[in-house]
Amino acid sequence: MASHELVIRPATRDDIRAIVELLADDELGMARESPEDLATYESAFARVAADPGQHLVVADRGGRVVGTLQLSVIPGLSRHGTTRSIIEAVRVASSERGSGLGTTLIEWAVEESRRLGAHLVQLTSDSTRTDAHRFYERLGFVKSHVGFKLPL
Repeated sequence: MASHELVIRPATRDDIRAIVELLADDELGMARESPEDLATYESAFARVAADPGQHLVVADRGGRVVGTLQLSVIPGLSRHGTTRSIIEAVRVASSERGSGLGTTLIEWAVEESRRLGAHLVQLTSDSTRTDAHRFYERLGFVKSHVGFKLPL
């Protein structure tokens, strides 16, 4: 594989460290991720890998993980039984930001959602990530809801 070639592929157990490092590589992530202790991530990876509705992928450029996202496909009854997908944990390596990789990842997720039978794609973004909000709007996403969380 040439060093410039980009491949979006399913994540493997060998990618866990690189994914966690991407998750931790920003102001919000560094406060909530722990790349030095991978045990909980390895357990979580096993659960994700065992669930056919979960699609954890990495963007691999020349053997180096430079991006990631998780796509969850959820059948439902609302909207006349619409299957929806949720895009989560989108991260692009700092060295790749502004390169178009984020757009490529999101476009992949939308097309994969369509291929898997989803009729609605949704995502959430931390309210402080205003640059990300503009990015998603530029890709056609609409701010349509207010999200709520309850830590358990």
